[in-house]
Amino acid sequence: MTSKEKEISKEKAPSREKVLSALQAQCVKREYCVSDISRKALERCKGDADMAAWIVESLKADKFVDDARYASAFAREKSSLTGWGPIKVRFALRAKGLSDEDISAGLSEVDVDAADARLKKLLSAKWKSLSEDKDGRLKLIKFALSRGYEYSKIEPLVDELTRHG
Repeated sequence: MTSKEKEISKEKAPSREKVLSALQAQCVKREYCVSDISRKALERCKGDADMAAWIVESLKADKFVDDARYASAFAREKSSLTGWGPIKVRFALRAKGLSDEDISAGLSEVDVDAADARLKKLLSAKWKSLSEDKDGRLKLIKFALSRGYEYSKIEPLVDELTRHG
């Protein structure tokens, strides 16, 4: 054990109520998923897994943390503000440990027409920077795929752009 680890282990863990209150305050400001809040609770409890688990269960019971609500907020935000497609959103939520049911429910709240319009706008802007490139069509498709959009939605838009410039 290093001296820093010894120092940390000697530190007194904060009380349950203090950690719970601090995490409740964080949850009021923005949405968190269970996996994110579990990590935060474990850090604040200085590695006391039992205390962290109690805190997470308390936050869930009092509806401070709700994976379904988080999935909806995350999907709407990433789709509208960041321009992510549904595939990228799904993978990001899955990486956070959310259930397929919560992910699907969250994605169902995304405005499909607005997402399609965003994709068209993204592709148009990207096409302007690639129009002189001989591999522009392929790069445009790769760009849209990396943003998490389905090929079936990308191809017609790319065809339209490459035909009409």
